[in-house]
Parts: sequence; C-alpha cells; structure tokens
Amino acid sequence: MQKLNIRRTVCIGAAFLSISAFWQLYDNIIPLILKNTFALGETVSGAIMALDNVLAIFLLPLFGGISDRVNTRLGKRTPFILLGTILATSIMILIPTAANTQNLVLFFVSLGLVLISMGFYRSPAVALMPDLTPKPLRSKANAIINLMGAVGGIFTLVCIKILVGPGTTPSYLPLFIAVAGLMLTALVVLLLTVREKKLAAEVLASGEGGADEESVGGGKGSRLPKPVFRSLCFLLCSVLFWFMAYNAVTTAFSRYASVVWGLESGGFADCLMIATVAAVITYIPVGALATKFGRKRVILCGIVLMALAFASGFLFKEYSPVLNIIFALVGIGWATINVNSYPMVVEMSSSGDIGRYTGLYYTFSMAAQITTPILSGFLLEHVSYRTLFPYAAIFMAAAFCTMLMVKHGDSKK
Repeated sequence: MQKLNIRRTVCIGAAFLSISAFWQLYDNIIPLILKNTFALGETVSGAIMALDNVLAIFLLPLFGGISDRVNTRLGKRTPFILLGTILATSIMILIPTAANTQNLVLFFVSLGLVLISMGFYRSPAVALMPDLTPKPLRSKANAIINLMGAVGGIFTLVCIKILVGPGTTPSYLPLFIAVAGLMLTALVVLLLTVREKKLAAEVLASGEGGADEESVGGGKGSRLPKPVFRSLCFLLCSVLFWFMAYNAVTTAFSRYASVVWGLESGGFADCLMIATVAAVITYIPVGALATKFGRKRVILCGIVLMALAFASGFLFKEYSPVLNIIFALVGIGWATINVNSYPMVVEMSSSGDIGRYTGLYYTFSMAAQITTPILSGFLLEHVSYRTLFPYAAIFMAAAFCTMLMVKHGDSKK
C-alpha cells in the first residue's frame, strides 16, 4: 500500500496557506473598514462582501479549466500560483492606505484588483493536491492541506490580535504588510520544493491520478453516469448549504461580537482563533477516520456537531468563556467537512478534469457566499443581530438532509 509523502504534501499546502491567510484577513477586517471607516450599513456591507464571490463564481471555474489545458516548464498550476500571488500581494497594500485616507474610490479599485488576483490562482492552487497525490491518499493529503490553511488563518488572527489597536479607525497597514509577507514566503517555499511537472508524471504513471474511471464513467470531458451525477448534485447542494451557514458567521462575527457581546478592538479574534486551533488539531485524525469509516459518515457527524454548536451560540446574550468550547466544536465540525468534501468531488473526475471539477466545487461554495452575506446582513440590520446563529443552524440542518442522498465519491478500501 502506498504511503503519503507528508513533507511533499506540506510544501504543496503552502499555496493554500497563502490563500487562507488572505481570506481570514478579508473576512474579519474588510467588514470593519466598511462599517467604521466608510460608515456603510449592514445590508450594503453584506452586498460588498458578496462581490468577491460574484467574481469568483466566474473566475474559479474559468481559471481552473484553463489550468487543466496549460503545459509549461513549471507545470499546469504553478504559473497561476506564481503570478496570482505576486499581483495580490502587490495590490493589497493599497487597501489600508485607502482606508487611512478615507478614499472610497481607491478602496474599491484596489479591493477589486486583489479579488481578481486571488481568483486567478485559487482553483489551480487547490487542484495541485489531487494532481500530485494518488487518489486513495487524497483525504489524508487534504487533511494536511487544510492544516496548512489553518496555520495561515491562525497567523492572520494572531496578527489581528497584536497589530489592530484600539479605536474605531485603527491603521491596518502593518497587518496587511504582515499577511502579504507570509503569502510571498509561502510562494517561495512552494517554488523551491515542489517540481510539479515531474511529480504529476509520477502520479499518472502509477495509475492513481484520476477518478475511478470504471465506476465514474470515463476520461476527460466524458459524461457522468446518472447515479453518479445525482450524487454530485446532492453533494454540491450540501456544499452550498454548509457554506451558507459557516460564511454567515465568519463574515458577520466581528460585528456581532462588538454589538451583542461588547467585545472591542481585536477581542473577537479569540473565539475564531480557538475554532481554528481546534480544526488544526482535528484535520489529521478526521482524514484517518474517513479512510476507515468513509468520507460521507464523517461529514455527517461534522454537520451535526456544527448545527448543535450554532444553535447553542444563540443562547448567549453576553460573552462567556463557555463560548470558547462552542467555537472549538465549530472548528472540529468544519474540519471534518473540509477535509472530506473536496476529495469526494474530485473522486468523480478524471485526471484531465480536476481543475474543472475544482472550479465546480468552488462555484457552489461561492454561490453561497454571494447570497449569505446579503441575506444574513439584512436579518442583522432589520430583524436582530441575534438571528445570526439560528440562521446558521438551519442551513446546517439542510446540508445534513442533502448529504444523506449522496451515494458516490466515498473513499474506497
């Protein structure tokens, strides 16, 4: 039986670490800039937060599919990662500059260019793991990839805690510089340690590079059999629902903690950091559990855990240390879902279609993230901030129902 090359997988995960560090920054700081610096309402802020996902729903499948067809000296995915990271880190420093000068035009232009740069390399970066990993090992590999992403998220949260000072309009420039520095460091690690073209050829030669062609139904561009297509549809609906739940909490949490619990400055980062640390601890075990018990079962357990945690969060009208336990459960549940859902999608692809299926996975997750900031933001502004956690619990329950209908894409003995 093949063994996972852990060192190589960690180096592949450097690209996802870079992406996760940025999105942790985006989800937590951009809403504060919109609210405190530019004095925009919750519904308008939610709509702006959804713009990145509107771009992503077009860009991620596009560049994922293009990267399937690219063949360069650096490989298929690495050129996208290289160019996208350099563009994103060069432009993102303009965002805090615009906030400091209250220049709304510069803020929107720089934010839009950064989001396009991130969309350019996100699907290729994620597709790099299944490209370079034999299919029986992808859940374990994805656990390490998500672990790397969590490290990037923790780095950003620690920087928020240290670098975001008191006051309604602090300077975020040091924070953005720190995150950009991490992203560039991750890029250098990837370029120096991962020879994509050579490794991809080795995986294809082993015969473990794509989906199970016999059960899924063919090579590049072929149609899925109806039962597999049905499973894929239900799986993508589940992706939509659990991102509706989770992203509502992550995008609104900094404001929720301030308004409902009275936490100031970067104090809200504690709960999110605990959730991320809990996920870090959980990634490797849930990858192993999926190998033993199946990806679907492990995902269902994670959905139940998150639904219960969100429902419990509604009970707190002020901050309590017990919330740290609840957010730890959120982190554990999210880890079980994240580690296993993407490998289930690419299990239904061929080796030549991994980028396209990666884009498809992100199309549904981004569709959720387009809708949920607007919908949850409307409820926060016009009903009550306390609608946030029930909203998330309801969508997790919907994800449980659709996930029960998924019959394919699980790990095979």
